[in-house]
Amino acid sequence: MDILVTNNPKAETQFQDVLTVEYSETSLVDVLIRVRNLVHSGHTLLTHPLTGGIKPNDTPYKSVLISGEYGEIDGQSIRIIEECVLIAQGYQPRSIPERYLPDLQIVDLSLIKSAINGRYS
Repeated sequence: MDILVTNNPKAETQFQDVLTVEYSETSLVDVLIRVRNLVHSGHTLLTHPLTGGIKPNDTPYKSVLISGEYGEIDGQSIRIIEECVLIAQGYQPRSIPERYLPDLQIVDLSLIKSAINGRYS
């Protein structure tokens, strides 16, 4: 079963019955670092970590789908996630008003939902 690494509570709720969901209340950068660690241990990226053209400082939420099975180290996945971590770390975090957080959760959910639906349909 594939793994969804996320800090979005809406994504956790939506997919907990169909995927292995690794949810943590953490920063977007920390989600990417967790994905990087899993990719270095043999998982493969199934979605791009910086989808939707949303800058890492425009949202605190990130959901990334990776393979559930360990395999050979995938050089392309490593290059992509390493680059994404560096990009995300290069942005200064912004303070986002609390009232916008539910909308940003929905944006992240819709991006990952589209990818998951495309993969499993």
